[in-house]
Amino acid sequence: MALTKETTYDYEITGIGKNIQQKRTDTIYEDGVKLTDSYHRAVYMIGMNLDGIEDEETVKSLSSSLWTPQVSASYALMTMSQSLGL
Repeated sequence: MALTKETTYDYEITGIGKNIQQKRTDTIYEDGVKLTDSYHRAVYMIGMNLDGIEDEETVKSLSSSLWTPQVSASYALMTMSQSLGL
């Protein structure tokens, strides 16, 4: 009886700030037959520290291409508008 674990990541980009939603799937196999899946989600937003997170290289690559100065400005404007109740 050999148990193995496989971890995969899926990503979805949402919102004005191009939030990066990460879904981690852990799959447990016994002798090659899938027993179970478990899921974990994390959301990364502009300005967050991405050092040491899961699948760091992929998330940093996505953030550098998505979080442009224009996206950052739009996100800042939306955040300010919400804080003012507009």
